[in-house]
Amino acid sequence: MTEAILLVGGQGTRLRPVTVNTPKPMVHTAGVPFLAHQIARAAAAGVTHIVMATCYLAEVFEPYFGDGSDFGVHLEYVVEDEPLGTGGAIRNAARLLTGGPDSSVLVFNGDILTGLDIAGLVESHKAADADVSLHLVRVDDPRAFGLVPTDAHGRVLAFTEKPQTPEEIITDQINAGCYVFRRSVIDTIPAGRSVSVERETFPGLLASGATLHGVTENTYWMDLGKPEAIIQASADLVRGIVPSPAVPGRRGESLVLPGAHVAAGAKLSGGTVVGAGARVEAGAVVQGSIVLADAVVGPDAQVSASLIGAGASVGARTVLDCAVIGDGAEVGADNELRAGARIWCGARLPDAAIRFSSDA
Repeated sequence: MTEAILLVGGQGTRLRPVTVNTPKPMVHTAGVPFLAHQIARAAAAGVTHIVMATCYLAEVFEPYFGDGSDFGVHLEYVVEDEPLGTGGAIRNAARLLTGGPDSSVLVFNGDILTGLDIAGLVESHKAADADVSLHLVRVDDPRAFGLVPTDAHGRVLAFTEKPQTPEEIITDQINAGCYVFRRSVIDTIPAGRSVSVERETFPGLLASGATLHGVTENTYWMDLGKPEAIIQASADLVRGIVPSPAVPGRRGESLVLPGAHVAAGAKLSGGTVVGAGARVEAGAVVQGSIVLADAVVGPDAQVSASLIGAGASVGARTVLDCAVIGDGAEVGADNELRAGARIWCGARLPDAAIRFSSDA
């Protein structure tokens, strides 16, 4: 297996303001754009050619990743003028694949962090002689995901996308967003229009008698659809809970990138990242958070499970708990933002304006 399609076209609407200036897969986690972790893990599993399917802010990917040589892969880019959905994006990107009709093609989403054994998934696909294999994980509450029940041999029995009633919840196995396609199967996806691989392609293949194989691997898995998930994923990467060759430093309680300044007496813990050019002033306590490039955390501020955008500033003694501060925003001193509070990019919050809020 040498080829893969990486789906990175989504707008990341639920992540705003994090994604106002940055597409979701390029949000920095553990010191680098999230895609760097995915590409590095794919390369470590033996992938040598990746076609990146882009749409939203497509122009930012290639300047960062180039031809992929720094990651040991050959990267190519396909831009969708209009969103084509997951299935349409796969079909559109496939024109740059080079393998034959029976070759295996890895397809993975640009917003899933997982400890999946990628090479093992491909080997299982080949052993099952499947048309498509899907990585599945078990979750406590599957209502927000696509359910995929299988028989004792791993053969997929049905697909239920985001069940609405208790009767529809017939399994705790969900589609984990990583697949292996037989190359010829991709060519059956309609070209030139939006297609949902989850709602149209997979159910259609199952109805036609194709062999769909599910591989349930209980490993680390997180959908980075919300800010709190990105923050947690970053912390877990820094602490080494989930491995990635792309983490630019030693695993531990914090990662301070070159050019950042952390004052004596400041405390970092819980997998915190301090980006290049950022400053954390004396007395500040930052736990399990992301402080992006050129941001400032003022003296005696308390920051927990939060994201502070590039060039943003947080004033002295301000408390952030599960909050998101957009790029370039200024939060004055003595504020208190908790429980999912979000400050928009470039916004200005005066000193002591909010002592507690879930919306800002």
